[in-house]
Amino acid sequence: MSHTDKHLTVVEHPLVQHKLTLMRKADASTASFRRLLREISLLLAYEVTRDLPVTMTEIDTPMQPMQAPVIEGKKLALISILRAGNGLLDGILELIPSARVGFVGLYRDPETLKPVEYYFKVPGGLDERLTIAVDPMLATGNSSVAAIDMLKKNGAKDIIFLCLLAAPEGVARMKEAHPDVPIVTAALDEKLDDHGYIVPGLGDAGDRIFGTK
Repeated sequence: MSHTDKHLTVVEHPLVQHKLTLMRKADASTASFRRLLREISLLLAYEVTRDLPVTMTEIDTPMQPMQAPVIEGKKLALISILRAGNGLLDGILELIPSARVGFVGLYRDPETLKPVEYYFKVPGGLDERLTIAVDPMLATGNSSVAAIDMLKKNGAKDIIFLCLLAAPEGVARMKEAHPDVPIVTAALDEKLDDHGYIVPGLGDAGDRIFGTK
């Protein structure tokens, strides 16, 4: 079951919520955090691909020929917002192994606090693909907005933003900048703290995925 409005879908499936609770625990090991993230990303990918268009094709079963549904159009594109976005890729690719994969690298300028691009490599034909941008945390929304800006400049028209946790501030920022980009998340948390971290959150997703501080 999911709570959905036009812009935001919160996936309330019991397995998603159970795994998210285990990930939030401060004493969760790096190995268990990675495993749980891979599992939960697969479940979120199931939700985000719910409305993919299908067409009919003729196949032969062991019994007889039949018309059967297959996904229509070009392979979808997964875009990881570095570095933490990479933690969501494994689970999604288990479900959609034929997806094309791209990467957007951004860091926050310490003086201007604005996102600065340092890497950008995406599949061709984004104008004909469903493009799923992934980042575990939607906090202030500044990096996510910048990444979506870049994807649109490269032709992407049908974009979904997939994250593990979202803050109300980030959702509002995304809605203001990209009202045509729906957000799918496992939880909408309470707020951001003074340092821009999601509360109650789960800490820094990148550090917990890669075992860094």
